[in-house]
Parts: sequence; structure tokens; C-alpha cells
Amino acid sequence: MIGFKGRHFEKEIFLWGVRWYVAYPISYRQLEEIMGERGVIVDHSTLNRWVIKYAPEIEKQFRRQQRPVGRRWRMDETYVRVKGEWKYLYRAVDHEGQTSDFLLTPHRDKAAAAAFWHRAIRSQGLPEKITIGQSGSNTAAIRHYNRTHKTAIVIRQSKYLNNVVEQDHRAVKRITPPMLGFKSFWAVCCTRAGIEVMHAIRKGQLRISGDPPQTPAEQFYELAA
Repeated sequence: MIGFKGRHFEKEIFLWGVRWYVAYPISYRQLEEIMGERGVIVDHSTLNRWVIKYAPEIEKQFRRQQRPVGRRWRMDETYVRVKGEWKYLYRAVDHEGQTSDFLLTPHRDKAAAAAFWHRAIRSQGLPEKITIGQSGSNTAAIRHYNRTHKTAIVIRQSKYLNNVVEQDHRAVKRITPPMLGFKSFWAVCCTRAGIEVMHAIRKGQLRISGDPPQTPAEQFYELAA
């Protein structure tokens, strides 16, 4: 359970602000206006603090309830600009497009790829096959993992077959242009966590109970219950 006690607003108000920001392509000033139209007077800088505080907590809850993914993964990295510098978002999906994992790193090298693989495998279990592009650092990281852990993950290099993850990149990247840039690496990590969770929920990756099925918004709010 995420703690909201002692706060000025009700829990639902915090969750409105966080979900709307990570679900739709809007800026904090636009979100401030939307909240104001609903009778909630809150500054855009406060909304920023809400996202940074609560999005990672919601991600933690999501990971505990995420559906298992397939054993064949597609992996690729894309770019995120932070204070005028490029950072690297590593992402993997299974063959059906379900999110396996994601990780934002300052660098694009073997160490960054290795950090991503350790996180993804710890979270989702061992894949049978990984399809990647032509990145030498990704190949080296997987081979090193195989040697170190005595595993036999099959590596397949194919730009065409990686269209699944490249298309998935577009779905999460379309949210960020109106955000007008990120001022810190930590802020983008927190925001990305919320965006990825909302995207995965829309793909049906949250284990839920009840009939009829909850909407994506209701599932998001339920994570903080």
C-alpha cells in the first residue's frame, strides 16, 4: 500500500494527477489547468513532485502483480534527452509485444546492457531466445551472462524481427514531447516508470480479478489501494 496519510489532498486527487500525466501527452502546466477545471488548485511544480514521488511506488506495486511474459524476447534501446544530453532507454518485449522490462541508463555500452539483462531476468525469469539489432555491446552482455551463469540464451540478430519492439518504443515515446524536456536523470527515471506501467496496463499485463474487467484507469488506481 502506498502511503497518502497527512497529505493536503485525498488519495484520489494525487492519483488523478499522476495518471493523467503519464497516460497522455501533456505538460505540467496543461495538467495544472485540467486539475483547476475540476476544482483542484495545485501548482505545476507540485504536480511534478507528485509524479516523482508516486510513479516509482506504483511501478513497484505493478511489478508484484505483472503477468508472466513469453520466453522469446525482442530487445532494443532508444534515446531520451535530459538537460540537452542523450540518455539511453533499454527496453524488451516478448514476441507478442508484452513488456518484459525497461531501464534508463546514462551510457550505451556493455555495462549498461548487462545491468538491463540482470534486471530483466531477475524480474521475468530466463528467456529462451533474444532478438537484438547489430549492437555489439548487447551481444557481448548476453554472451557474458551465458558464460557467467552457465545459461544457453540463444542470440538472434535481426533488424526486421525487432520491428515489434521498435513499434512499442513509439507508443511510450509519443507521451514525452509535450513534457518540454527533463531537468534531471532521476526525474526522467520516475516519469518513465509511470509511462511504462500505464502502457503495460493498457496491453493487459496486470493480473486482475473481478467481473467485468476493470478499465486501465481503474487498474492503475487499484495499484495504490
